[in-house]
Amino acid sequence: MIWVLGPLYILVGIITILLVLLHSGRGGGLSDMFGGGLGAAAAGSTSMERNLDRLTIIFGLIFTFLTLALAFLLEV
Repeated sequence: MIWVLGPLYILVGIITILLVLLHSGRGGGLSDMFGGGLGAAAAGSTSMERNLDRLTIIFGLIFTFLTLALAFLLEV
């Protein structure tokens, strides 16, 4: 079971990090590199930003549950 959850844990962690980096912060972030940043003139959130928020939350929750599962499995 650990052999399955370990690589999945690493993959979900990398995806979560990438999703967080894609968010636009005060300075725009890495999302500006991919055309996501429109500056302060664009008020409100687009559907793409809402979907990015949802994906980030989902992968964050998966990462949390995998952390707990691995902690219980590795408990000696």
